[in-house]
Amino acid sequence: MAVDISKLTQHQLDDLIQRAESRQQELAREKLAKLRDKILALVQAEGFTLEEVFSGKVGRKSRRPATPKYRNPADHSQKWSGRGKRPHWFSAALKAGKKEQDLLI
Repeated sequence: MAVDISKLTQHQLDDLIQRAESRQQELAREKLAKLRDKILALVQAEGFTLEEVFSGKVGRKSRRPATPKYRNPADHSQKWSGRGKRPHWFSAALKAGKKEQDLLI
């Protein structure tokens, strides 16, 4: 089905675009539903549940919390293990001229 868009008015073009985008979304939803069904069937055929497959906990060792390595000299209750994003107090201390070794526990 070919549509000669050169003869359409602005209103007709807008309507055509809106209907086409709506149909695109509908097709995407249908494709996604089919994919979900395929995945579920495959998982069930292998004898698992979706929770087992996608939880990430099966066969994975749990990680214990890291022990603190650094302490805020201004507030000893604030500690940091050295993992993850630096806390504000750590960055501020470095900018103030302290060295990482000065902040060790």
